[in-house]
Amino acid sequence: MSPARPMFRLLPLLVALSCASGASQAAIELIAIGRLDQATDLSGLGGTLENGLAANVLGGIGSGLAWAGGNSFLALPDRGPNATAWNSSLDDTTSYLARWQTLDLNLTRSASGGLPYTLTPTLTRTTLLYSGSALNYGTATPALNSAGHYYFSGRSDNFAAGGSLNASNARLDPEALRVANDGRSVFVSDEYGPYVYQFDRNTGERIRSFTLPDHLGISHLSAQGAVEIAGNASGRVTNKGMEGLAITPDGRTLYGFMQSPLAQDGGDGGRYNRIVQIDIASGGVKEFAYDNFLANKNKTYNSSELLALNDHQFLVLERDGKGLGDGSAAVVKQLRLVDLAGATDVSALSGAASLAGAARSGTLFLDIAASLTSYGLASTAVPAKLEGAAFGADIVDGGITYHTLYIANDNDFVPGVAGSNQFFVYRFSDADLAAKGVTQFANQTISAVPEPGSWALMLGGVALLGAVKRRRAPR
Repeated sequence: MSPARPMFRLLPLLVALSCASGASQAAIELIAIGRLDQATDLSGLGGTLENGLAANVLGGIGSGLAWAGGNSFLALPDRGPNATAWNSSLDDTTSYLARWQTLDLNLTRSASGGLPYTLTPTLTRTTLLYSGSALNYGTATPALNSAGHYYFSGRSDNFAAGGSLNASNARLDPEALRVANDGRSVFVSDEYGPYVYQFDRNTGERIRSFTLPDHLGISHLSAQGAVEIAGNASGRVTNKGMEGLAITPDGRTLYGFMQSPLAQDGGDGGRYNRIVQIDIASGGVKEFAYDNFLANKNKTYNSSELLALNDHQFLVLERDGKGLGDGSAAVVKQLRLVDLAGATDVSALSGAASLAGAARSGTLFLDIAASLTSYGLASTAVPAKLEGAAFGADIVDGGITYHTLYIANDNDFVPGVAGSNQFFVYRFSDADLAAKGVTQFANQTISAVPEPGSWALMLGGVALLGAVKRRRAPR
């Protein structure tokens, strides 16, 4: 097999060529499924959480997924395990410390039968997230705290008086992450604020907080989600905040995706989600509206992730809550293509009626549920909460270069109910993208950085060890 071409490359408009060659039927193909069944992570934390689970419990790592170059990915659990009842006044949240997991997702050729590739996930590192300045906690301050290390926690009572956009509040419900192009930092979006923070990739220290518009936050905070929802007529809906995060291939712009419409825009069950554009250098913000209504289902859907194909076209991950973990059959698990080129900035608009004329609709890119059931997975075995998405390294097969797409699930730390931490890998060609209406495609160029403790780092090393290039096809 020939080597993969460089990853930062543009896709010409190939629709006519695709049709002429008989490739008008886009063939986005499921090529591998991997599982990570492991009880604990590599945080080194001892003891138990308030609900009795280990403080280093591993789970929920498909809330967010980001490519970090080569086989390396960062996987994000949310605010931690709250499926076990222990204190309803806190919505059963615990002092689970915010973290991301570094994984090696090794994709190799299958020897025979089944899917053409085998995916082997390996946990390589756990990074805890903290602030160098003091944070606001409720009645439980993390025992790990020390001067200059104040850890973020999933407990819903970790806030001070005032609005929800206070970056000194310790409660964090991280839902999406992306690696900066220089490989040295990681952007994380959250539901409690909503917040968008930048963390040092090696240490886990927060190094920047982006200022978001006031109308995204809420004024009346509570440790109970139902109380928050009842007490606020504007701002993000509790547990439906900034669920998705995309970064453009040039690494200059973030796009944060609200899971449901704001309270003033219709709230949960409403139709028009906001996509928040953030210029990383200046912090400047714009907002765009996305129409989450699916006509063939005659229903609105919440959105779980956002992934940039280029600087104006994005994949939106929409899903129902049905499938493995819910005790029902999965129906809607889709990636939809939306184009924001020329879209209206809705920052100054409020209300569903105002947003309706400016909202962009999506078109079907990939029916994930249908692809998994076609492979042979029962609809009841399709994870209910498919939430993480990332492009990976290109592979070459039969002389054709394919791009790869990884989808991950959030199993809510209850593997006995919602199954393993799973990863579903797809491949698609430039012709497949063109047939779907993608005008160009570029993946990030992520620079490699030395791992903590490596000789390069201990000796002073070099700032960058060279650009991570797309690896050769698995053999």
